[in-house]
Formats: sequence, structure tokens, C-alpha cells
Amino acid sequence: MNSLTGKTALITGGGSGIGQGIALAFAELGANVVVCGRRVDALESTAHAGRAFPGQIHPLPGDISQEGDVTRIVNATLAQFGKIDILVNNAAVSFSGPVHTVSVETWDQVMAINLRGPFLMCRAVLPHMRAQRSGHILNISSESGIEYYPGDAAYGTSKHALNALDEYLQRENQEFNIRVNTICPGMVVSEMTADEPHLNRAKCLFPSDIADLAVWLVTRRANIKVGSPILIQTMENPWEQ
Repeated sequence: MNSLTGKTALITGGGSGIGQGIALAFAELGANVVVCGRRVDALESTAHAGRAFPGQIHPLPGDISQEGDVTRIVNATLAQFGKIDILVNNAAVSFSGPVHTVSVETWDQVMAINLRGPFLMCRAVLPHMRAQRSGHILNISSESGIEYYPGDAAYGTSKHALNALDEYLQRENQEFNIRVNTICPGMVVSEMTADEPHLNRAKCLFPSDIADLAVWLVTRRANIKVGSPILIQTMENPWEQ
């Protein structure tokens, strides 16, 4: 059985959905997990859900689009555990609408959370991973970061850019034994998709599906290289009833 005992994982957007699913999966395998996000109650709910696991989940509120919050979160994690072995950039917001209807404020908010946030987190964590000459960064992107769906420009552009950031991260840090992978899920049942009309949730992915993939990626043999981005979808169209 795979084990993450002794590992420390930092997960953004860990209060619900994919982030919560990955946090619970890592804690079940023995990792100490720090979940951060803007909603304290959601983070505490994740910690409570994993209370019986061998690894403990620690909530740490903060806004990853703010440099000061990122510095505080990373420093607090290092102060408590002495290292960060895994960083999962999962936090994201979505907005639907054609380009000409997107306000500047909305565009900036989407880019701040979905792209600036992962950049700030990586920038803060990488010096420590490079010093310990090991680490793993998982970016949670989207099928929208590979395809081009009309009406999805703000979210899709942020995810296409996140996929490109992955490649730079990998090329700049592989000599330090740091692995970088980006997962691009199709439609996942979560709070973000709760209001989607005409969606057949029985044909969707679930957070546990993404968590299973995340576990394999961070526990696979060192000699196995996986290309990015990794697209994960369901066989059936989730929009078909």
C-alpha cells in the first residue's frame, strides 16, 4: 500500500471539492496536510472529516492571491513541520460569459486566484524544495485549459496559462529532483458545478477520482515520468441525460 507517512502537503482550496478530496486521501495515507482557503468553516469541515486518519489535516485560512497571505501560510507550514514535500495548487474561481461581457474586475479576479495564486505559492515554496532537493507540485487545471469553449474565456485562459506555467516549473526545477504535474479534469461534481443546468451528475467525475490520480502521481516510482497536462474525463458525456 502506498504511504505518505512523514510527508507534508500544502493544499490550496482545501475546503471543498477536489481540494478536500485530495486532502482526505493524503491524510488517510499518513501525510500531515495543511489546507488553506478563504472560508474558515469549510477548512475546519475538511479537518473534521479527516480526524480519524493517521495523518492530520490542519486548517490555515488565507487568500492565495495576496502575497502577504501566501508568505504567512508557507512560513507557518514550515514552522510547524519543517518542510513542504507536496504543493497542490487547487484553488480556483470560475465565470461564464463571452469576452465582451466580462468586466475588468471579474477578469482580474479570475486571473488573481487561478494564475497569480499558483505563481505566488510556487515562488514561495520552491526555494525550500530546491534546498532539500526534493518535492512535488501538482497543479489542478481543467479540460478548459486544453479545449476552447465559447463563453469560457476568463476561466479557460487562466487554465491554459496554468498549463504553460507547469512546463516552465518542470524545466527549471527537474535537476533539483522536483516533479511537476498538471491535472486537467473534465466536469467534476463540486460546489463550482452545483448550479450547472442540465448536468447529469451520474456521468461526471467526483473529487475522489481526482484524488486517486493525485495519490498515484505523488507515490509513483521515481523513474516513471508522466507528461503534462494530464486529461482525465468520463467515458460518457455528462451533459447527456
